[in-house]
Parts: sequence; structure tokens; C-alpha cells
Amino acid sequence: MFKDINETLKVRTHRSGHFTFQIGVSTENLQPLIDRVEDAHSRFVAVPMLPQIARDLQQSVVVSSVFGTNTIEGGTLTEEEIDDLFKRAETPNVIKEEKERRVLNIRNAYDHAESLSASLKQENRLTEGRHGVPYRIDEDLILTLHELITKDLTHPRNVPGVYRDNPKGFHTRVGDADHGGTYTPPKCIDDIRLLIQGLIQWINSDAIIELHPLIRAPLLHYYFERIHPFWDGNGRVGRVLEAIVLKCSGMMYAPFGLARSYLEHIDEYFTVFNTSRKLEQKGEAYPNTPFVEFFLHRLREVFNHLHDHVNQLIGIVLFENSINHYLHEKIINARQYTIINNLYLRPGSGSLSEIQSKAWYKALYSNLTRRTRDRDIRKLIDLGIIRIDKENRVELIIPGS
Repeated sequence: MFKDINETLKVRTHRSGHFTFQIGVSTENLQPLIDRVEDAHSRFVAVPMLPQIARDLQQSVVVSSVFGTNTIEGGTLTEEEIDDLFKRAETPNVIKEEKERRVLNIRNAYDHAESLSASLKQENRLTEGRHGVPYRIDEDLILTLHELITKDLTHPRNVPGVYRDNPKGFHTRVGDADHGGTYTPPKCIDDIRLLIQGLIQWINSDAIIELHPLIRAPLLHYYFERIHPFWDGNGRVGRVLEAIVLKCSGMMYAPFGLARSYLEHIDEYFTVFNTSRKLEQKGEAYPNTPFVEFFLHRLREVFNHLHDHVNQLIGIVLFENSINHYLHEKIINARQYTIINNLYLRPGSGSLSEIQSKAWYKALYSNLTRRTRDRDIRKLIDLGIIRIDKENRVELIIPGS
């Protein structure tokens, strides 16, 4: 059933024809793009990461990523609702709706991925070689992720951790006409098991293990989705598998952040799957190039976004520290501190006159003169804490924002 030819594995299934696993890209031609991704990664990890910033970044990336992968698969919760849910989930018996269980399941799968990479780090394996020791994918991992992702979710056929087995005459369709057409993945459970075994053998083979993780990760993602082994949760499982390869190669944050980038480029995300599949059918030498290039562009985008976001978080920490220092040293007074705090909590508060009409602002100066009020504002401007534009709008000056 299996036929090895160098970097290619051909599988002859029982009922679904032949299936070929191949690198399908010119690594030489992709090297300049890989270099740009690695450069973006290097600049990101070079930014000093205080524990507080690392915690804030981890939280925001997980929320954004869960929102991305959940929305791709039809989920309806907003980022704000997911963030609130994660905070409430620490309290027992607060999760009642299935849409909430759905996103908590994704987070549980992410937590599992984190534990895998943490175990490798603890064993000091992530420091071995240029890209660490590649994580070897096995069937238990695939089934565990699916079980975590679809646990306690209602579906007419799906069973967590169990492969799809189409009844006679029932065809699973993937894709649509707007994104390159539909694709019929393997139908019977025997073929699915055979192809999962083939995928595991191929992705862990010497030739593929030696690939750059920026090539190996998207190929795992792509071929897993081509097999489409479950009734539900395939996209979510495939994106976590991709993230695991990246995280276990030593990359932080970005592997999960990809899900949000995929959502922002959702049409292209779906289209490149079919583009690569059709190029293979035509016998093109490098059919997987569209999907891998798409992945590399998105990952570079994520690293650049994370770099900017960390700079913003650093700016906020510096801003808060400087304001507290000014108050402690009596460079600003309690009234000015209150103004800053209200502007910080209510960004885009409006013009100076609108702010001064607020009840909290009026209370500050109820027994003071207009001159005192104006002097307080002028001091904040002179210190570079606020600015007032030509339309008289007030804005805090936070480094990195």
C-alpha cells in the first residue's frame, strides 16, 4: 500500500484511489521568503520581555487566536466575549452554552500544545541544533486534539477522537465554488486510517524531519486537511498540529497567532488549498507552493504584528511607571493624575471642552478657579503627557502607540 520514492510517499487506498504525500515546493526558491520570516522572528524575540508583558501578550494572542480559528469554523463569539469567558471559566458551573464550550475546547487544545513544547524545553531539547529537535507527530496526538476540540459538542455524526466513516452513498464535500471548487476527501474509515498512517510515516521520515520547520509545519497542515479524517473539527485540529510543529521548533506566540491572520485572509486561505490540489492533479513539479507561500507570508505578518504589539505594551508599562513617578515626586498633583487616569480608561474621550463638561472633571475643580484648571492642563502638555490637536481633541502620549 505504501511506496517510498525519496521525499515522496504514494499510498494506494482501498476505495479512494491513490494519494501522494510530497514536499512539492522548491526550498531554494522559497529561501528568500524563509529568510524574511526568520528576520521578523529574530527582531521580535530580541525585544526585552518583562514578565508582565509576557503574560499580557500570551493572553491577547490566545484570545485572538481562539477567536480566529473559532470564527473560521462558524463560531459567533467576539474577542471581548471570549476574553470575558476565559476569565469566568475559572469559576465552576458558569459554562452553559455550547458556543462557550466550543471556544474553551480550543483553548484546551492550545494548552495541550503548550505542554508538549514545555516538556521539550524542560528536557533542553529546544536548544539542540538550529531549529531544535523536530516534534514527531503520532496518531495519539491527532486523536487527543480532536477529542479536546469536539468534546461535549453536539453533532449528528461526530464522536470525539473517532474517525469519520461515510455511509454508503454519503459524500463529504470540502470547499465551495467561490474558493476553487469542492473536493471529496476519502470516504471510508479504512482509507482514512491508512492515510493517517501514511501521513505520520511521511511527516516523520528523515527527509521531512530535516526540512525547515517553516516548510514542514504547513505541509502537515495541508495534508491533514486533504485527508479530512473527522466529521467535525478538522480545520481546528489541522491548525493546532501546524502550531505544535512551530512551537516545538522554538517559536513563541506566533504559531497560535496564525489563526487570526488566516481569518483576516480567509478567502485566500481556502483558495490556496484548492489551488495546490489542482496543481498536483495537473502534474506540476511544485504544486504545494501556493499554500506554503501563503503560510510564510502570514507568519511574517504575525511576527511583525507581535513586534509592534510588544512595543505598545512596553510603552504602556513605561507610561504607567512614569506617571506614578511624577505623582510620587509631586511633579503632578492628584487632580492631574485623575485626569490622566480617566483619559487612559476612556481612550478617544473627545475634545477638551467635552471632557471638561464631564461630572468627574467638574468635581475636581468645583472649588477652584479656571486659572488653576488651565494651569493643570498646560503642565500636562508641557510634560509631554497629553497633546491637544487643531480640533481641540485631547490625547494621551503613550510611547509605542
